Amino acid sequence: MNVLWIFAHPEGRSLNAALRDEGLKALDEFGHAHRMSDLYAMKWNPVVGYDDFAHDPGKRMLVATASQEAYESGRLSADVLAEQEKLAWADAVVLQFPMWWYGMPAILKGWFDRVLVKGLGYGITADDGTVLRYGDGKLTGKRAMVVTTIGARESGIGPRGIHGELTDLLFPLHHGTFWYTGIEPLPPFAVLGADRLDEAGFTAAVGGLRDRLRTLSTAEPIPFRHQNRGDYDENLVLRRDLAPGRSDLAIHQRD
Repeated sequence: MNVLWIFAHPEGRSLNAALRDEGLKALDEFGHAHRMSDLYAMKWNPVVGYDDFAHDPGKRMLVATASQEAYESGRLSADVLAEQEKLAWADAVVLQFPMWWYGMPAILKGWFDRVLVKGLGYGITADDGTVLRYGDGKLTGKRAMVVTTIGARESGIGPRGIHGELTDLLFPLHHGTFWYTGIEPLPPFAVLGADRLDEAGFTAAVGGLRDRLRTLSTAEPIPFRHQNRGDYDENLVLRRDLAPGRSDLAIHQRD
């Protein structure tokens, strides 16, 4: 497989960097090709702006429209084009970051904001006018896995833990970004209690990461429901007969 490893941590001597290095070694051992986007090292600009689309700053910019026009005419900025080329090359994406304030670092959010422009990540329709999203789109066929470190202890992460369930914390990324664009998200790999990890804990984390990377091409993705296969009505509301009486986020997964 071709694997794009997107890394978002500012410290090259961090736990995250050590895990990344071990992960890339494992990909080599397993026979996968890989490329990396180290966003902090690249000094990636996370802010959408006129320069992304060669847009005249004297004219009002509608971001979605401007991004699509620039994408389709080849006028996107060079840094965005380079990341889109990596994404096109990849069969799988490993997205690695420390969880900060219940989400990814701003620099990584800005990668998605700038790279997944209209016409690539969204705003895509079939010949019959069907909107292609949530399981369909130009990125269908790719898969992605989150690798994250969390300072909270394991006891605080869960359905009754004060920090919430990990799958719920990552729902906006798994469902609202990956699955929305057609990418199949795999279950995440998380290192909990990261700030207190000892040598034995690090060894266990490396072993767990290697195991997950070993099955990167074969693991079952999170079974999210497709938008266009009959589970949702014309208003994009889940049918009453599916997961009746429930309103939790897990209703958007097939049984």
